[in-house]
Amino acid sequence: MPDALSRHRLSRRGLLAAAGAAGAAGLGALLAGCGKDGDDAATSAAPTGGPWSFTDDRRQKVDAAARPARIVAFTGVAAALVDFGLDQQIVGVFGETKKADGSKEPQAGDLDVEQIEILGNAWGEFNLEKYAGLRPELLVTHMYDPDALWYVPDESRAKILPLAPSVAITTARVPMTRPIERYAELAGSLGADLGAKKVTDAKARFTAAAEAVRQAVRANPGIRVMAASGSPDLFYVSNPKVSTDLMYFAELGVDLVVPSKLEQGDYFEALSWENTGKFPADLILLDNRPTALQPKDLAAKPTWAQLPAVRAGQVTPWDAVPRFSYAGAAPLLENLATAIRGAKKVTA
Repeated sequence: MPDALSRHRLSRRGLLAAAGAAGAAGLGALLAGCGKDGDDAATSAAPTGGPWSFTDDRRQKVDAAARPARIVAFTGVAAALVDFGLDQQIVGVFGETKKADGSKEPQAGDLDVEQIEILGNAWGEFNLEKYAGLRPELLVTHMYDPDALWYVPDESRAKILPLAPSVAITTARVPMTRPIERYAELAGSLGADLGAKKVTDAKARFTAAAEAVRQAVRANPGIRVMAASGSPDLFYVSNPKVSTDLMYFAELGVDLVVPSKLEQGDYFEALSWENTGKFPADLILLDNRPTALQPKDLAAKPTWAQLPAVRAGQVTPWDAVPRFSYAGAAPLLENLATAIRGAKKVTA
């Protein structure tokens, strides 16, 4: 099994090929064989409204006779839709949702993870039988590369996609505000009240947090920031010209390291641990996902300990796959502003 960062790299190369008709045979039998729970659930949330349509970032228009009322989504997407006001419509998720101790992963946000079906809790996991049993009316996920559906396994994609219409939202090569706006648009089309106080308050907090980053940069100029992720064998330096959150940070004035020798897909440069000092930085944003090494794990790496930012204690957690909602993104900006304000210049 490849390490977490290798899986991350492969998924973002667009290796998830377009689904064909192959694999669709037998799905009727699978649906027919699903348990009674699925049948009960199918009648618990009747579709509302008239005809519904949405054009996703593949430029594919999804049409339905009624607004989808049974949605399955990547965990971070589901949490973002909940932030925008959806609730009972989310019936299933896939992707890291629960930690080993049963507590929620950060990307799960305000999802009630005890009330929804978890189809998979890690990369490559997607229980097709459970998915069919949910009688899904819409599947939603991120799209980092054209037609690459985030956390929808390549090997079962041709069986998954025929079961329900799908929506994919671009989450790379555009600033973070773009997927936030698109998920808001999708949530609104699905019945969320975007004028609700919790949504408008979250947007106001996001706007204030963005301004706080701008002010922090002005107040503490010259702080060079590197976004990175560690694996046992390699140190990955992320590219702010592709990663949507980093692209937005740069728009706010943050001076971000731009790697020079990019891997296919241009998401990052992979360095051996002997070469981790290639890009001097005063502040390191460190991938905080469970698939990446954390500071306690990195302590044994001599070259990590020698980095100026590490010696100065200027390492802050980074949500490498953020929750694309105002409520999800505002804390990221607030933490970034705090880290920049408190950083000292430790590189030449």
